[in-house]
Formats: sequence, C-alpha cells, structure tokens
Amino acid sequence: MNDRDRQILGIALPAIVTNITVPLLGMVDTAIVGHMGAAAYIGAVAVGSMIFNLVYWVFGFLRMGTSGLTAQARGRRDLTEVTRLLVRSASVSMAVALALIVLQWPLCELMLSLLGPTADVRPLAATYFYIVVWGAPASLGLFALTGWFIGMQNTRLPMLVSICQNVVNILASLLLVYGLDMKIEGVALGTVVAQYGGVLLGVALLLRYYRRLWRGIAVRDVFLKSELVRFFRVNRDIFLRTVFLVAVNFYFTSAGARQGAVVLAVNTLLLQLYLLFSYVMDGFAYAGEALGGRYWGAGNRVAFSAVVERLFRWGALMVMLFTAVYVAGGMPFLHLLTDEPQVVAASREYVWWAYLIPLAGVAAFVWDGIFIGITQTRGMLQSSLIAAAVFFVSVAVLTRLMGNHGLWLSMLLYLFSRGLVQTIIFCNRVAR
Repeated sequence: MNDRDRQILGIALPAIVTNITVPLLGMVDTAIVGHMGAAAYIGAVAVGSMIFNLVYWVFGFLRMGTSGLTAQARGRRDLTEVTRLLVRSASVSMAVALALIVLQWPLCELMLSLLGPTADVRPLAATYFYIVVWGAPASLGLFALTGWFIGMQNTRLPMLVSICQNVVNILASLLLVYGLDMKIEGVALGTVVAQYGGVLLGVALLLRYYRRLWRGIAVRDVFLKSELVRFFRVNRDIFLRTVFLVAVNFYFTSAGARQGAVVLAVNTLLLQLYLLFSYVMDGFAYAGEALGGRYWGAGNRVAFSAVVERLFRWGALMVMLFTAVYVAGGMPFLHLLTDEPQVVAASREYVWWAYLIPLAGVAAFVWDGIFIGITQTRGMLQSSLIAAAVFFVSVAVLTRLMGNHGLWLSMLLYLFSRGLVQTIIFCNRVAR
C-alpha cells in the first residue's frame, strides 16, 4: 500500500462509517413507533422520512458543491477563499431552510398528494412533517459544514458528528415518547433535537480545529459577484443532476409498484443491496472530491492522475468483494429482512440482478467524486441527462417484453451509462 492509498483510505473509511450511520436516524424512529400499538404510526414515520429524504437529497448540492470548491481552494493554498466558501455555503443553506419553513404547508400538501398515504396515516404524517421541518436549518447547515470538512480532507469530524447525532436521537426520542408520552410528536421532536445537536457539535469542532482560519476574514468579500456566479453555476448543475437521479429512482419504485405488492416488496429489498454498495463507494467518492480537488486546484496533474488511478483500483477491488459477498450471502441477507414466503420465493427469480449492481455502477460512483472535486459539474449533469434518457426509453421497451426483469435491466443500463458517459467526458475534456 503506497502513500496515495493511505490518503484515500484515511478519507474513505471515516466517510463509510458516516454513511452507514445515516440510515440509523430513520431506523430508530421506526423501531420506537413500532411499539406504539398501531401500524399507522409506522406508516406516518415512513412517509414523513421519505418526504425529507427526497427534499434533502435535492438540496444535496449544498454539500457537494462546497466540498469540490473548498478542496480546490485548499490546493491553491487560498485559505481566505476556503473560509469564504463555508460562509457562502452556510448562507445559501439558511436561505433554503427559511424557504422550506415559510412554504411548509404547500410543500407538505404536495408531497402527501404525490405519496398518497391512507386516511389514517396522512394526519400523523403531516404532524411529523410540521415538527421536523423546523430542523431544516440544522440539517442544511450540516450539509455546508460536512462538504467543507470533506474539502479540507477531514472526514473524521463528520463521522463524529453523525455518531453523536444518532446517540442524541435515541436518547431524546426515548425520553419524549416513553418519559413524556408524546407519541408521534415525541419521535419528530427527538429528530429535531438530534439535528440541532449535530450542527452545534459541528460548529464546536470547526472552532476547535479551524479557529485560526477565521482571523481577518472580510464578510463583504464573501458575496463578490464573480464568486457567487461560479458558486451558483456549480450548484445549479449538481441540483439539476440530482433531479434526474431522483426522477429515475422515483419512477423505478412506482414502476415496480404497478406490477403488484410482491414485486414492489422484492424490488425494495434488492435495493438494500444497492444502497449497501453505494454507502461504501460514496466513501471513495469523497476521497475523490477531497484529493482530486486538492491536486487539481494546486495544478499537480501527476498527483491528480495517480489519485484517479488508485481510486479505480479500489473500485475494482470493491466490485470483486461485493459481487462475491452478494452471490454467497444475498439470499440469506434477504431472509433476514423478511420471512414472507411469497416475497422470498419471488426474490430468487430477481436476486441475480443485484449481483451485477457493483460492476454496472462502480465507474459512476468514482467519477462522481472526481468530477465534484474538479467542479466538472456540467459533465455530471450531461451524463445524468443521457443516462436518464437511456433508462426511460429502456423501461418503455423492456418492461413490456420482460416485466420486472426489464425494469432491473433498465436500472443497470442507467448506472452503466452514467459511468460510460463520464469516462468519455473525462478523456475528452479533462485528460487532454
């Protein structure tokens, strides 16, 4: 293992731990409401969590755009711009959070209409939403902080914040629900308390480790027109790219649902294998953001090329590892998630599609990190647009011929197309 590998793992491993702990926030809420005596509570948390997952996913550019720009500024040793970027990103995050709070009623009504929960679930989901929405400043503020930390090549601090956030969520939700008998309100309020606990810890860590960077910063320079234009151009491309990703994933779920409850359940379970791989590969993508952006910003093309090469070597290793694990343990893993006979039986017919996910998706994950680091966001947008077109055309043709097999083939073509287009863009625009 060379120095470049140690740099990559030093960033990737804490990021992987962080990614794996993120779903625990929703799992804790689900486990608590699962003992309230009514299935409607479980449905309400599931619907409410899905709304915020979708909303926050769309605004993920607040993290990704910040990390790439910060890594480049650090590579240029422009520490003044490094600090400005955090203030700039945090300011935009607060503006978006304020908009979500002001527009909470129409947003809630729109999302509930799209998701269509049953009559007993809808009011409980609305209650959950109207409480958790007040955590938007904390959640989006953490996006800015996390992106900045990654750009500074420090993923240990986001890992610490994520772990502490989960601990606070567990303790607060248990106290509010079982100590104060607050039901769904307690679960929602526990989530908000955890969100603000996380952002306060993030700020404390920022001041503890990076206080010296803030001496002499001129706030007026944060909002220079030229820098704002670049900031919003980068984030606009990432935002639109994310919209295409959300559309593909949303349609994949709805297309499966139209084929019946069993197929929907099977697809939901198999997607857990996709998510597991994505959590690990996102860690390596973060390494691409931080190291790729740093060496690109410093103009060190030799070191940049070495990072790209090593990231793809690690990607190839992860493909072999996950494919072997899925082939050997895919069905036992699905048995842990459900004991419904029909779902288990149907899973055997489709599980082999999940075995191909690592091979089809590895290039897209690696390139995403590298492209964010060098702020080649237009290439990310173009690859997502082309891949989404491939997906929707494939779905229209293949599902008629192959049913759910056609849906899964379309998803794999989508993942592969993203990576292929990004490879072509990199070779033609970056590697020259």
